[in-house]
Amino acid sequence: MMNNDVLRSLRYTLKLNNNDMVAIMALADTAVTAEQIASYVLKEDEAGFAPCPDVVMSCFLNGLIYHKRGKDESMPPLKVERRMNNNIILKKLRVAFALKTDDILAILTAQQFRISMSEITAMMRAPEHKNYRECGDQFLRYFLRGLTARLRPA
Repeated sequence: MMNNDVLRSLRYTLKLNNNDMVAIMALADTAVTAEQIASYVLKEDEAGFAPCPDVVMSCFLNGLIYHKRGKDESMPPLKVERRMNNNIILKKLRVAFALKTDDILAILTAQQFRISMSEITAMMRAPEHKNYRECGDQFLRYFLRGLTARLRPA
């Protein structure tokens, strides 16, 4: 899934504007302008669209973790990923929103997405683990949609 799609979805879910997103990035010690954010949240066919780099996406998710859970100065800063994939995005969102595996299962079940608990835990494993499973675009899309339904009830 494209980083831009994830950013756009999270922006809607959390009711953020460009300045809020800049502030969240600043929590992760990343300087990004509101104009850059505006180009990242545009759709691909719109004028001014710019693909969101993996490093920027990682910094945004780290900033979101600090925004939602607080920043502990005694702990080392969160790792900035150079290459992002759906598994890393899922793990960082899980931490940011303090979700347990049961919560993720409930979110997906509410979206009529069938998955087992063991499949979810397999996505949380390290890539070297024998039971590691890739998080697909469809899974992440349903998870983001379910997270939106949970945080922004109609």
